[in-house]
Amino acid sequence: MQTPTFPGTDRPFAPINLGGNPFGWTSSRESSEAVLDAFLAAGGSFVDTADAYSAWAEGHEGGESEPILGQWMADRGNRDQVLVATKVGKKPGREGLAHDSVLAALEESLERLQTDYLDLYYAHADDEQVAIEDQVATFDEVARSGRVRAIGLSNYSPDRLRAFMETAAAQGAVLPTAIQPRYSLVSRSAYETDLAPLVAEFGLAVFSYPALASGFLTGKYRTEADFAGNARGGAARRYAEAGGFAVVDALVTVAGRHGVDPASVALAWLLDRGVTAPIASASRPEQLEPLMAATRLELDDQDRAELDAASSTF
Repeated sequence: MQTPTFPGTDRPFAPINLGGNPFGWTSSRESSEAVLDAFLAAGGSFVDTADAYSAWAEGHEGGESEPILGQWMADRGNRDQVLVATKVGKKPGREGLAHDSVLAALEESLERLQTDYLDLYYAHADDEQVAIEDQVATFDEVARSGRVRAIGLSNYSPDRLRAFMETAAAQGAVLPTAIQPRYSLVSRSAYETDLAPLVAEFGLAVFSYPALASGFLTGKYRTEADFAGNARGGAARRYAEAGGFAVVDALVTVAGRHGVDPASVALAWLLDRGVTAPIASASRPEQLEPLMAATRLELDDQDRAELDAASSTF
């Protein structure tokens, strides 16, 4: 499997993007630091977070994940070894992409992360109240300031994504180099039909989420009873209700032939289909090996056929 280079650079990196959404939520500071230590030791380097993580949890307001990553980098003195992406637009009190709000949110993220630059800064979601021309100008400003080395877009419709790219090109503004779309074995149609052609046209890197479908594609959910008592079970249940157990069965079968975990196969399928680095999370260090194993797994034609058939309705 070819090693990708980070958008806008010639820097190679292992094609797994560690998701920071559990940090400070389902993973304590100590557990999060252990995961980050193990990720770096295993050859990983790219960590994804957002200023909004984990505002959805009871008693949280957003901004819980970034400080854990920032303090870990400060304590280890390893900022130059880590590729950091964060996002703006969904944190309570900093919603949307108005110019002044983005600039303020960027400063707050940099402070929480204890760094003076970001490797990749996403618009976490489109803001249709802000004209594309104004969004382009804002992200061009932050990129040219040196505080952001590359910009990306997440959760944009195909039409608005095209408009952003074409407007940035017409204005001579800094172009986005990456998107973060919803794409997995149980979320295929929207990406493959509408976004993949734009990725090819504009040469965008793809960092897809949630690559393991909130844990559903790890194989730990095989029956309805498996959802009980799991903090993320509610998010995963909808895939089962849509017929997703057939996908898990196919993953288990393919994983058995290769002697790997189902999670490794789910991530390898995304890499095989051209995703630059899927986003996957871990709450404990022992969950990392299946993620990293995906970068070494080569699927064959039989694997592809079985996985594609099982997931065709998605």
